[in-house]
Amino acid sequence: MNWDRLRIFYVVASAGSFTKATQNLNISQSAISRQIHILESELGFSLFRRVSRGLVLTETGKFLYDIVSKVFAKLSTVQIEIEELRNFIRGPIHIASTIAFGSLWLAPRLKKFIERYPDIEVSVFLKDDEIDLNLREADVWITPVLPTYSHMVHKGPFSFRHHIYASKSYLRQHGTPKTPRDLNEHRLIVFGKEMPHVRNNYNWLLTVGTEDCRKPYLVLNNIQAIYEATRGGLGISALQKYMIHDDPELVEILPDLPEVVSNQYAVYPSHLKTIKRVQVFIDFLTEQMQGQGGSA
Repeated sequence: MNWDRLRIFYVVASAGSFTKATQNLNISQSAISRQIHILESELGFSLFRRVSRGLVLTETGKFLYDIVSKVFAKLSTVQIEIEELRNFIRGPIHIASTIAFGSLWLAPRLKKFIERYPDIEVSVFLKDDEIDLNLREADVWITPVLPTYSHMVHKGPFSFRHHIYASKSYLRQHGTPKTPRDLNEHRLIVFGKEMPHVRNNYNWLLTVGTEDCRKPYLVLNNIQAIYEATRGGLGISALQKYMIHDDPELVEILPDLPEVVSNQYAVYPSHLKTIKRVQVFIDFLTEQMQGQGGSA
């Protein structure tokens, strides 16, 4: 059985379509289709069913995918462990996170990690879309939503409490709300609906203390933009303390509201849990989240 064809099959099955697989394999869709057809002919079974949204594995395809996944995971582990034969904590680690969390929480803490482990080469990839760890887009994904695909382990959840903030200039002009119901008379800045799977509780300001849903004054789909708009005096928003640091312009209001939190998880493939540079990074994240913000 040809290993190149098995690799193509693995990437296609993980991606769910020939089109997506071309981006990872850097070969044409027709070449991929031809190799899959040859593999199916060799095995005497169909491996995929074509549906409107792409490809679905047949029972035989699922069986082969499980085996091939384990083989490639083991080969990946062997390669990494060979690199670490001298028991050094060294080599590259690729970290993915959402834009806001990566920029405002993770980036300021990386200096301490790099100073502690100078032989680890850190790269960080920030985007608010889902990361496919099966395709090795990252080694560790810091995400507010726990993914459902298999062969993954995680640390967390680590909870970050939301606080309500307004700028001093806004409060001078519009007054300070004393009760949750007072928010009915204020300008509220909230997250948009473009990514509800990621920001599923960022718009709670619209409903707290009222039976009706308030109308937002401003909708933004970026947390950094919400912070800047709040700081600029446009309205009131729900943010987390790590986002504002010790900004003297922002004032916390209604601090006694019932606690609303967002969670973060550190997710990584199970075959990497014995790799020392991944282990120490997960330990570092746990230490930082529990000690400097995991309940803030």
